[in-house]
Amino acid sequence: MNASLDEKCRRMLKQASLYCTEARVAILKVLSQATRPLRQDQIAEQLTDRTRNKVTIYRTLESLIHAGLVHRAFMQQRAWHFEMAHHCTANQCHPHFTCLNCGQTHCLKEFSMPMAPKCYKGFVIQHQQVRLEGLCPACT
Repeated sequence: MNASLDEKCRRMLKQASLYCTEARVAILKVLSQATRPLRQDQIAEQLTDRTRNKVTIYRTLESLIHAGLVHRAFMQQRAWHFEMAHHCTANQCHPHFTCLNCGQTHCLKEFSMPMAPKCYKGFVIQHQQVRLEGLCPACT
């Protein structure tokens, strides 16, 4: 992996007041290069043996989420998909489209949705996720 991406990840960690551990840098690099949200096992496939431990990945993802660097994009088949949080606001992320035929998920970064209105008394919306399902161009 290139040195500039490594330095960029280290800067992000320092700005978030997190230590630059090998696992944090490695996971940020994987997610920074990803073209779609990844499950924990997909992240693990791209790591070295030293950073591939499931517990280490889980704890590292939790610390990166807490710091606002990574977020849980959506859950599919009981598995969270993670991506870099810089595409999102505090309350909303861009929509995602999942193909029902091939299972690929695509980020719809150009598409924005307004926040849901406060429609029910007593409910407070804190975060909004939009996931669309259908057939991608390759499967239609």
